[in-house]
Amino acid sequence: MKNVLHKIVSFVMAVMLLAATTSWKVERHYCMGHLVDVAFFGEAEDCGSDMPMESETVASIDKKSCCKSEVIAKKGQNDVKPSFNDLDVVQKVFLASYVYSFVGLFELIAQKNSNYTNYLPPKIVKDIQLLDAVFLI
Repeated sequence: MKNVLHKIVSFVMAVMLLAATTSWKVERHYCMGHLVDVAFFGEAEDCGSDMPMESETVASIDKKSCCKSEVIAKKGQNDVKPSFNDLDVVQKVFLASYVYSFVGLFELIAQKNSNYTNYLPPKIVKDIQLLDAVFLI
């Protein structure tokens, strides 16, 4: 249960970090009040009706365009890298002395020589606990 909870929390934190650092952009193009195209992370295609013809260039300048584009953008965070340069001298000295004092606590344990590695225990023919009626409670 603890491992599953740990994996779920780790996954949620990774998704939150990804969502916070990614830039999001949604662009919508409306033509005459109707939604024509929606684009995520890119540019929406226009309907082509707002492009003037060569013969109508003077007339199209005076007219108001019937198309409208909306852009919703969220800039992501770029400064997520951890940095140890923010520590001042007192904190660096404390950290170095703390690490140095606890390095000596972790010593390698000598491997014991066991003379009974090839010893096979005898086969149990009868269950002695049942015969003597001795049970752990």
